[in-house]
Amino acid sequence: MFGPSLDKFLVIGVIAVFLLGPERLPHYAAQLARLVRNVRQMADGAKDRLRDEMGPDFDEVDWKKLDPRQYDPRRIIREALVEDTVEPVPVVRPSASASARRRKAESGPAPFDTEAT
Repeated sequence: MFGPSLDKFLVIGVIAVFLLGPERLPHYAAQLARLVRNVRQMADGAKDRLRDEMGPDFDEVDWKKLDPRQYDPRRIIREALVEDTVEPVPVVRPSASASARRRKAESGPAPFDTEAT
């Protein structure tokens, strides 16, 4: 929805032609190209510096896994639950006293406190 597309660039270009005029448009287009080139060089420099500081571990990192756009809380919880269920879960049988308490609770009305609000 908000990603760049050809239609959006065309609309921005038409608006720029009207706002800047045909005389100043080449100058500002060249400035934009320099800005994009400088930002790209800064990103490459940061990547090279990070590679130098991390050493050979840099190539082993799965950068796509660390992308914040990949964050899905449901997937993370599902994977955590699947990892926890790998070990067999012990089955706990209720004792006789627990079943007696359950029958007693099922037979009578639930306790009600009139003073609690």
